[in-house]
Amino acid sequence: MTKVLIIDDDPDVRLIMNTLMKKQGYEVETAFDRSDALSKLEEFTPSVILLDVLLSGADGRELCKEIKDNDDLKSVPVIMVSAHPGASENIHSYGADDFISKPINTELLLDKLDKLISEK
Repeated sequence: MTKVLIIDDDPDVRLIMNTLMKKQGYEVETAFDRSDALSKLEEFTPSVILLDVLLSGADGRELCKEIKDNDDLKSVPVIMVSAHPGASENIHSYGADDFISKPINTELLLDKLDKLISEK
């Protein structure tokens, strides 16, 4: 089963994304900050990670780099998410595989997920 980890500090975004992913048949875990995400990643190896660029108290891009530097997780695709269009400019230098802007176009998101999961 395809597993998705959603890392976002906004509870509404987590709820909406969680509902959307579960409707698609994905197994979903959510995290609200860096330490919660790292804790979830110890027990849950996702097929793909959706990661907010601006997390409370942390930079999502730095968390992405940390995930990609981990030998057990580096092959997991990461899609960075942000309401700030300029946030997409240097995400690849942190190891991110793709970017999607908020408000999220669900059809585009599902296409990106399918593409990354099938490439893996």
